Amino acid sequence: MVALQPVEFISKWRSIDLSERAAAHSHFIDLCALLGEDSPTDADPTGERYCFEKGAVKTTGRPGWADVWKRDCFGWEYKKKRRNLTDAFVQLQQYAIALENPPLLVVSDIDRIEVHTNWTNSVGRVYEYSLDDLRDAKTRDELKCVWADPEKLRPEKTRAQLTEEAAAEFAALAQRLRLRGNEAQAVAHFINRLVFCMFAEDAGLLPNQMFKRMLERARRKPEDFTGLGARLFGAMKSGGQVGFEDVDWFNGGLFDDDMAIPLDAADIAVMQRVAALNWSEIDTTIFGTLFERGLDPDKRSHLGAHYTDHDKIRLIVEPVVTRPWLAEWAKVKETLAPLVGGGGTPGRRGDRRQPNLAVTAYHSFLERLRSFKVLDPACGSGNFLYVALWALKDIERQVMIEAENFGFEPELFSYIGPEAVLGIEVNPYAAELARVTVWIGEIQWMRRNGFDVSRNPILKPLDTIECRVDLPRFGGEASGHSALVFSNCAGLLKSRAECRRTGL
Repeated sequence: MVALQPVEFISKWRSIDLSERAAAHSHFIDLCALLGEDSPTDADPTGERYCFEKGAVKTTGRPGWADVWKRDCFGWEYKKKRRNLTDAFVQLQQYAIALENPPLLVVSDIDRIEVHTNWTNSVGRVYEYSLDDLRDAKTRDELKCVWADPEKLRPEKTRAQLTEEAAAEFAALAQRLRLRGNEAQAVAHFINRLVFCMFAEDAGLLPNQMFKRMLERARRKPEDFTGLGARLFGAMKSGGQVGFEDVDWFNGGLFDDDMAIPLDAADIAVMQRVAALNWSEIDTTIFGTLFERGLDPDKRSHLGAHYTDHDKIRLIVEPVVTRPWLAEWAKVKETLAPLVGGGGTPGRRGDRRQPNLAVTAYHSFLERLRSFKVLDPACGSGNFLYVALWALKDIERQVMIEAENFGFEPELFSYIGPEAVLGIEVNPYAAELARVTVWIGEIQWMRRNGFDVSRNPILKPLDTIECRVDLPRFGGEASGHSALVFSNCAGLLKSRAECRRTGL
């Protein structure tokens, strides 16, 4: 490969305005020459680990192609110059599973390159490069890591560290607000709103850094914070405007009024510091931490306030939710194979030899899966419910992708949502924390898998998470499937039959 100098690369590509298809391969090959990396055809003539136009199936079930792929390094998607790279990133997210979940997701046009980190337990980071940035040898060395050493781009801070840092700040803020005479439940409700606003902003649900700009305005004049916060919360309650900008309808009970507790200059400084973190990647165990630290000390022992981290919860969810459902799906696939052509082979569309039987078997399974419920009768801040919801949505997504290989029409939306998880808590603060945990979990999963979040409202009422002291009685048979009861106090699991025997 002939080396390409930075000035040559920049001069050439600044003047080109071709379509995505016409420019992508040539631009990528030139970029390889600039960085001293082999192009796909030079490095891997078979295309097994590094290639252009890597075939993949989106999480929406539709087939497609990633423009460039290198195993254990990256998936890369191009767009025409001046197009929205966010659209390219969403598209690449939909391919990520079929691309073996590369650690880096890269989107670019011929003027810009964005490298999005994709490690599971790390805070997401985006590296951005313009054409002119490539003059700098240090920048080129950093970009070269996309090919040669992705680990060097892994963010140092894990989601757990981000969570601990944020929780400590908020717990201290809550304590100060209570010492000023604010009622504990009002403080808790207010803190939950602030946390969700930061998440919503970084997840793109609040426009144009609205929350950070509000804090900056209040920093100069702290006495205005109450009015500013009330206007934002009021708009989020039912949809509206803040200034000249539209705010979506959030609702869900979290924004049931426009109450904002006054903050002083020191409080606002804390908020600005915390708001600078990447809240779209926040680990929802923050709400468990806030539950433990935010409760009055004399109530903690009485309520047994403690949260369980996600890794420990998966030790239960994996064998009692994920494995049984995937085992049942494997049996369904065995019955589908003789009924359709293609036999479920990726890339081969079925010819539907016995379409009615195949459709019935497939949709019967989906109906059972989508009616399945998980109950945690002592849900605390909702971490069990969060992990269980993700597990069910992951199963549904896998089923939809694999079903298309049998010739079924692609499913374009994830139908399993927060209503699949049921929770009970005796403490109203914990019950609200659990709802916020599940809402955030749903939005994170949808964004991570390339789906748009629901709207009107964004936060659907979560009546399935209740503040009460007694256990509900199950009604109906939920398509003959068991509901699981999780107790995060004792790790207890009960089937529907056991619940009936005990009178629940």
